[in-house]
Formats: sequence, C-alpha cells, structure tokens
Amino acid sequence: MPAKKSDVQDSVVVTPAQLRAARGLLNWSVSELCEQTGLAMNTVRKAEHPQNYTTVYKPNALLLRVTLEGAGVLFIDAGKMGAGVRLAEPIEPSGLRRSDPRT
Repeated sequence: MPAKKSDVQDSVVVTPAQLRAARGLLNWSVSELCEQTGLAMNTVRKAEHPQNYTTVYKPNALLLRVTLEGAGVLFIDAGKMGAGVRLAEPIEPSGLRRSDPRT
C-alpha cells in the first residue's frame, strides 16, 4: 500500500546522509544494519537514498534511528551548521575494511 502524503511528511526522522554517516562511524555495512534491524536491504537502501527516503514509513525510520543510537550514535538536529552525527563515546575500530590500504 503506497504511503499517503501526510505519512511521507511525518516519516522523516533522520536524513539519508545521517544514516550513511552513522553506519560509517560504526563501520557497519548495509547488510549489518539490516541484520541489526530486521529490515530488508531495499528498505535500508531507500532510507539512505536522497531522493527516495521520504517514502520510508515512520516506524522503519524510527527503528533505524533507535538501532543506531543503541549502538552509540548520537544524531545532531539541523541547526546553523546542519544536521550531523557523532559517537557518544569513542570506540575502537572493530576491524579493517577490505578497502583499507593497509591490508
């Protein structure tokens, strides 16, 4: 069932850039975020895409935010400098990514 216009407007909980940045801070792949939330990969990808994220249902958007916050991410609301993310506490890297030049 397609989202109603009013549902779409209410569904913006965090921006796509915040979601991608939060995953990056945690060194999580899209697959890892899907595993943590139980959401389908298409749902997560849609939420992270700048042109499609407004069609993500509010419960899914909230689940993404709560899951990332539970892992230690703080979401910063848009102000003079814009929306952002940061870690609540510094964390040690959990491992190197394949794209890391040191591997």
